[in-house]
Amino acid sequence: MTPSSEVLLVEDNPGDVRLIQEAFSESEGDHALHVAATGGDALEWLNERARDPDRSNPDLVLLDLNLPGTDGYDVLEAIRGHSKLRRLPVVVLTSSNASEDVEKCYRTHANAYLTKPIDTGVLVSMVRVIERFWFEHARLPPEPQ
Repeated sequence: MTPSSEVLLVEDNPGDVRLIQEAFSESEGDHALHVAATGGDALEWLNERARDPDRSNPDLVLLDLNLPGTDGYDVLEAIRGHSKLRRLPVVVLTSSNASEDVEKCYRTHANAYLTKPIDTGVLVSMVRVIERFWFEHARLPPEPQ
C-alpha cells in the first residue's frame, strides 16, 4: 500500500530522528518518513526524485540547519533554486533560536521556522502539530503542468 504522503527529514541527531519517527508512527496519518543525515544526502535524494518522471517530490521537508557538510541553509537555497523543487514546503526544525537564523531562513523562503524544544515530549507534540497542520489543514497550489 502506498503511503498518503511522504516526508523528508533532514536531521543528523539520531535521538531527534528517533523521536520524530516515533511521532509520525503514532499518528493516524499514513506517512512515509525518509531520513537524510546530511545536507548532501538530502540534495542527492531530492535531485534523484526530481529527475525521475515516475516519482513525485515529497510532500514536506523537515530541515535542520546545523548539518555536517552541506548545511541546512544551503539545502534550502538549493531547493528554492531548483525548478522542480522550489514549491516544496520546507519547515526548518532546528535548535537555533538566533534571530539572524530565523531572518535568513525566511529570506530564503522557508515555509516555517520552529525551534526544537529541549523536552522530548514537547518535541513529539510539536511534530504531531506539524503533521496535522500540513496534512490536514494547509492547502497548496497544484503543481504546474
